[in-house]
Amino acid sequence: MKLSGILAVLLLVYTERSGFRMCHPKLACRYPPSQWCRSLEIAIECRVEKQCMEVNATRSNQAVPGVSVTLYYESLCPDCREFITQQLFPTWTMLQDIMAVTLVPYGNAKELRSANSPFTCQHGESECRGNMIEACILHLTEHSLAFHIIYCMESSADVLSAVQSCLRLYAPSVPWSRVDSCVKGDLGYQLMRANALMTRALNPAHTHVPWITFNGEYTEENEDKAMSSLFQLVCHLYKGVKPAACTGAPVRLDRSFC
Repeated sequence: MKLSGILAVLLLVYTERSGFRMCHPKLACRYPPSQWCRSLEIAIECRVEKQCMEVNATRSNQAVPGVSVTLYYESLCPDCREFITQQLFPTWTMLQDIMAVTLVPYGNAKELRSANSPFTCQHGESECRGNMIEACILHLTEHSLAFHIIYCMESSADVLSAVQSCLRLYAPSVPWSRVDSCVKGDLGYQLMRANALMTRALNPAHTHVPWITFNGEYTEENEDKAMSSLFQLVCHLYKGVKPAACTGAPVRLDRSFC
């Protein structure tokens, strides 16, 4: 049975069990039951938006993978900071249910055969430290918290000076001493080396940062679209039922007063 047919059956069973009385489809809307949850606009027209939302929450939406967005970047690169703060983080805030973000702080850095300074970075030693701090934060904290911390850092006037206050704000249970130990110890080096290997494995090889892949693939077309409106691109790439934020459909709210 096709997914649309299964969804229609689930919706009908749900409405019967919940005691919800629905007008005859011919009177309520011009779509058959199999199409009622196809989009928010149709659900609103057929007066089943609440039921569709609950059915969509319980059905196998996990079968439709989210859009995987991987950003290869540098902590002090102005263009990277602008993309994180103006495109990536705001889009993820709105669409995190249908997208997964992976951050790879390394960019145009290079490995050196030196125990004192194992990496050299495009924007100097401070950027190498910033990259390693963010790699350690990604390792030591839950992903959502790590992204908030990194956004806080990258949107600050001074990325490195902001790290401790950003950490206290979003992950107060993680002391700065743990991050500092990671940065100064072997763990930080191993995390950066892993990021170096991920970056070098890119195909095609990256030529600049920010470098963005979608579902593991890079195209210049998607990069251009992401730079102008990552939000619209993620909505377009997602193959499942579009969330209300993507459709831009008006949502009818029940009127209530205090």
